[in-house]
Amino acid sequence: MELVEIRELVRERSATLTHKPDRDARRLLMYVFSGTRGGYTRLKIISLLSDRPFNTNQIASEMSLDYKAIQHHLTVLEKNNLVAKVGEKYGAIFHLSNYLETNILALDDVATKLERKLNSKKVYL
Repeated sequence: MELVEIRELVRERSATLTHKPDRDARRLLMYVFSGTRGGYTRLKIISLLSDRPFNTNQIASEMSLDYKAIQHHLTVLEKNNLVAKVGEKYGAIFHLSNYLETNILALDDVATKLERKLNSKKVYL
């Protein structure tokens, strides 16, 4: 996934928005996606979930990553109210949260910062 895809997602989803994301949302997104290890992987998960809901196993298959790693990233995203879960245990389906949808414009700043990081030093995928 290129960071360009995230910018396209932001443009697509923000067409109907009339307000800027709040400062706290921007700060949270910056921390979750660029201030911690694995932020790039979490951003890829958000990009994947923007198309349609997936369960953990489907995400792991799509991204060719370990199930437990995806489970960890989804837990981080859920605790920060960036994805929502419908169902329980193995069959739980994840989708973008209303909070993230409302503050989707802040992802553009995150993509810019990650792009700078990728060009300057090692990023943990």
